[in-house]
Amino acid sequence: MKNYFKLQFVMANRKLLSFGIHPAIGYFLLLLLYVLLSELLFYKKTFAPYIYIIIALFFIPKLSDMRRNDFLKINFGGRYLKVRILENLIVVLPFAVFLICKQQILPTFLLIAIAISMTFLNFKTDYSITIPTPFGKKPFEFTAGFRNTFILFMIAYALAVIAIAVNNFNLGVFSLMLIFFTIVCYYLKPENEYFVWSYSFTPAKFLIEKIKTAYLYSLYLCMPALMLLSIFYFEHIDILLLFALSGYLYLTVFILIKYAAYPREMDLVQGIIICVTLVFPPALIAVIPLFVSQSVNRLKVFLK
Repeated sequence: MKNYFKLQFVMANRKLLSFGIHPAIGYFLLLLLYVLLSELLFYKKTFAPYIYIIIALFFIPKLSDMRRNDFLKINFGGRYLKVRILENLIVVLPFAVFLICKQQILPTFLLIAIAISMTFLNFKTDYSITIPTPFGKKPFEFTAGFRNTFILFMIAYALAVIAIAVNNFNLGVFSLMLIFFTIVCYYLKPENEYFVWSYSFTPAKFLIEKIKTAYLYSLYLCMPALMLLSIFYFEHIDILLLFALSGYLYLTVFILIKYAAYPREMDLVQGIIICVTLVFPPALIAVIPLFVSQSVNRLKVFLK
């Protein structure tokens, strides 16, 4: 197991070298950027701890890839779960340390608890179950995504109920953000080129249809928590709607990024841009047109 983590470190160094950056300099710059953006987020945002958790969890889903975890199970056997928990904890450790420095105990606990729970999302490799979904008409991202992440929705809905029970509105907002974070993860991995080529749309029409579908199905998933919180925190309904609208806005951005990089996955530069927009949302004014242009140009190759 020790050699496995050493290998991951070597691979990270090689990625930095592929960008023409010495690993020591790269880690220093990433640490500096991390601290500056973190401080700016906590300076600017009332809900900074919960936004921070969402940013931290953004780096975990790639570790839950089914084929990747099948490989780990073959190689580590009974130690597989320990490896996965350690991986997730290593990813969120810098964020947990920063939250502790800011004396944010509850958000720190939530971050660690959710990170550990996400190690169990790969259940489908062990057994097969069929979970009914309301996504039958256009099933691709949401049907597969929901069946692999329904546990997170149960956690989010439970957090909404707990928020009402303990009268913690911020926790309720976090539950709503967790739902949108989970949905965004459905668009991190590109589909097979055939599933894009099969559409008889122009690139612009294809993107519009993808975004419309995402909006509709996201409404199905966020409505229970949003309605519940709106009833008990009606005086804060404007804040709830603002966060819901923000969730839809970032969902749009991730769909655009997915096809701006297609058929590759999102790269480091795009990831940094997303982190910047989370800290400074007005940057979306420039980011969205940029990714619209890039995604349309990418899709022209596959949609003719």
